[in-house]
Amino acid sequence: MKNKRSIRRFILSSLVGVGFFLVPIPFGGRFTVPFDIVVSWITQNVPHLVAVYCMLVILLGALGSTMARASAAETKWTESYRTSTVLLVVRIVAVPLAAIYMLQIGPGVLLQDGVASLMWNTLAFSVGVIIPIGAAFLGLFVKYGFLEFVGTLMRPIMRPLFRLPGRAALDSITSWVGSYSVGLYLTRRLTLDGFYNKREAYTIATCFSTVSLGFVAVVATTLHLLHLFPIIFASYFVGIYLLTALLVRIWPIRSVPRDYLSAERPEAEDPSGKSLLMEAWQRALRQADNAPGFLTTVRSGLLDGFMLASTILGSILVIGTLALLVARETPLFTILGQPLVPLISILGLPDAEMVGPAVLVGITEMYIPALLVQEAATPARFFVCVLSISQLIFFSSVGPMIIDMFRDVPIRARDLVVLFLMRTAVLVPVLALLTLLLQWGGVL
Repeated sequence: MKNKRSIRRFILSSLVGVGFFLVPIPFGGRFTVPFDIVVSWITQNVPHLVAVYCMLVILLGALGSTMARASAAETKWTESYRTSTVLLVVRIVAVPLAAIYMLQIGPGVLLQDGVASLMWNTLAFSVGVIIPIGAAFLGLFVKYGFLEFVGTLMRPIMRPLFRLPGRAALDSITSWVGSYSVGLYLTRRLTLDGFYNKREAYTIATCFSTVSLGFVAVVATTLHLLHLFPIIFASYFVGIYLLTALLVRIWPIRSVPRDYLSAERPEAEDPSGKSLLMEAWQRALRQADNAPGFLTTVRSGLLDGFMLASTILGSILVIGTLALLVARETPLFTILGQPLVPLISILGLPDAEMVGPAVLVGITEMYIPALLVQEAATPARFFVCVLSISQLIFFSSVGPMIIDMFRDVPIRARDLVVLFLMRTAVLVPVLALLTLLLQWGGVL
């Protein structure tokens, strides 16, 4: 009876979780996952309620962080909101900035198209809704055995290639088909629970926080390259994992300690004498048998996600706005990109004057490079398309989110800038060669 109960729990929770996060279905003329449909419906159909909710969440983050700084108590609440002085100031500044965006009253430079709409209506709305809903349902993966099942099966691949436990494959899949926000939440949750050490968390957060396939399609559409989507996706997919295999073996990732934030719960590495599938099945059932009730899991995840949203939403809004304004209102990236123009020309890519600045500006927001090269030749647009989505780290969203969510690892802003530059340095010549080969083959 106990075994049947465990089997039932594992299968039902896996079907619900996989169906919600990982199974694409046709909707609105495109394929997407139910999770994205739910988030899009909420943000598009009740935007005024979402705006008020985001305002309250940001206000809670500022008040909670201020009170946690003043309190000497060591509770889950104070630990969740206590932060550095810099991030405390950022969360406080986020309150008036959110009010400006919500009320549409304030400096024109903030309310201009492409700043307010992106930072408030797109990023803040999406992240504010994604994190709590995603956290509620991700508990089904973690608590009911699917994580152990996937982790055991993927262990022979993930450990030798990426020096990660097999369960990291689930984080990666979640980002690919769902959202990097959900993938980061899952990584954070597993790190706090002792499933990942600091180096593993650092690797997953900085190398597997991919933009979803849906957004890749958006970038391809913007650049009039949707007919090349299979090639763009294949290039993106291979590039991400090749870069990860390289970066985990060099500084700065290699220098991160392997300490755990809580009691260690690593995957068993010793051979059990069973087939891998049987071992995965039995581990999953043991986990399902010890899991709390369904409603308890969902309620706990929802609350945890809400608290997390209140700590990161203000950071995203302030740092993201600053990054966008630097990109849009100053010549900084045009100046920084000028030395790259001769290199782009030497590599044989057309429209080097447009491509050069686009190579580096993606650190502010990954969508901006696509806007800079819309009028460029097809090979240049293809190159920038794959490059921008493969750089991964951008400070309108992912950067501040990683810094805030993994402050105990820690992951610092300077590390992210270094990793962005390292990824770019590897990607530019490789993608240039790929672009030339595709052009030579008549594809571009």
